[in-house]
Amino acid sequence: MSKKNFFEEREISCINRLDAIVDTLPYYVRDFFVGVELRTSPLTSLNYAYDLRVFFDFLTKKIFKNKPIDGIEFDDLAKLCASDFEYYLSYLSNYTINGKQERCTETGKARKLSTLRAFYKYFFNKNALPANTPSKVMMPKIHEKEIIRLDSNGKVNEISGILHTVETGAGLTGKQLRFHNATKIRDCVIITLFLGTGVRISELVGLNIDDVDFNTNSFVVTRKGGNRSVLYFNDEVASALHDYYDVRINNKQASNDEKALFLSLQDKRISTRAVQDLVKKYAKIVSPLKKITPHKLRSTFGTNLYKQTGDIYAVAACLGHKDVNTTKKHYAAITDDIKQKVSKGYSLTDK
Repeated sequence: MSKKNFFEEREISCINRLDAIVDTLPYYVRDFFVGVELRTSPLTSLNYAYDLRVFFDFLTKKIFKNKPIDGIEFDDLAKLCASDFEYYLSYLSNYTINGKQERCTETGKARKLSTLRAFYKYFFNKNALPANTPSKVMMPKIHEKEIIRLDSNGKVNEISGILHTVETGAGLTGKQLRFHNATKIRDCVIITLFLGTGVRISELVGLNIDDVDFNTNSFVVTRKGGNRSVLYFNDEVASALHDYYDVRINNKQASNDEKALFLSLQDKRISTRAVQDLVKKYAKIVSPLKKITPHKLRSTFGTNLYKQTGDIYAVAACLGHKDVNTTKKHYAAITDDIKQKVSKGYSLTDK
């Protein structure tokens, strides 16, 4: 499957799921998605749909108890006041939808409120609603969480530990070891790429063979929004990647039409879930008390890069953050080591 087809299929999947959800909501909801289509990605629209489904489900259960979801009209939405939306945010702490119990974090509540603000704003601008009532409700306060990552200092070097586990299979179960010889070279370079470049999981899964350039130690990824970007890697990453690259291009089991760099045991493009599972498998052995995911390995890269350079703009560029404030939010708090280094080298007089 080509990179183009991979991302096209992912977008088609999002659009199909979006349509299925919208069909269960009031007729005018589709007008909203048509209106925002040109400025939102299919994935963003799908997340909007999930949020609106929860909201309308709430309305039928708690506000308009005698009405089905598709019977809720603009007049009903216009009757809602700020306190109704505050009630909704409280409801999100523990709710049930489609028979499944859910809990929303502060971040999740903020996202759902943002969705409603965008939804109401769209119809307010169309004169279908008299006010953007959700905008009168304060956003939930987001309490900063400690960045979870692998540590590379102290008595235990977790970064070296996870790489050693991938290479040797130490700590794996008997069942896991039966597959280890077939996957260890691939798994090692996947872990190394996360730790050495901060690549996103979607970017890694989408990599093709011809995206890699060993002459410049770089590879091309498709960022959020479809933009293409070049990521560079050091010699350590290059060494691991070379080992796997040779195995990959000499794989006679894979179809000639399969251009994916990373393959599953079925010789198809590896899935996001498979990458998540393999990271979890190795990380659990090295750091059982931490819930390490591919994103946490990306955070490990960002943390170490910031500690080594002190350059938040360099970190933002490497991680592909469009807004440096996003990077500051996650990494600027970890400055103790940098402050200590600076203070030791600081002189009151410039001699």
